Amino acid sequence: MHEFDDAVLQCFLDNQLQLFPEKVVESLEEAEDFLEECMAVVVNSRKEVLSFFEEEGLDLEGADEDGILEAEEVFDIGDGRYLIIEG
Repeated sequence: MHEFDDAVLQCFLDNQLQLFPEKVVESLEEAEDFLEECMAVVVNSRKEVLSFFEEEGLDLEGADEDGILEAEEVFDIGDGRYLIIEG
């Protein structure tokens, strides 16, 4: 079971429309349940975002780092960490 802190939950709650056409959660509690269900991951740096995608088998050769960080499933928490939605 993952544990997401309030900064992660608030980031997803505030920015969920970057990934979904309509809101999927309305509260921090719903955000936590949703993120646990879809096996979301929090990484500690830009480099870890790239490593995550490499481990998932994505070919990143020639990919623009900023483009990857701006992917709709990547959320900048604002404190140097990133939330990645897998499901």
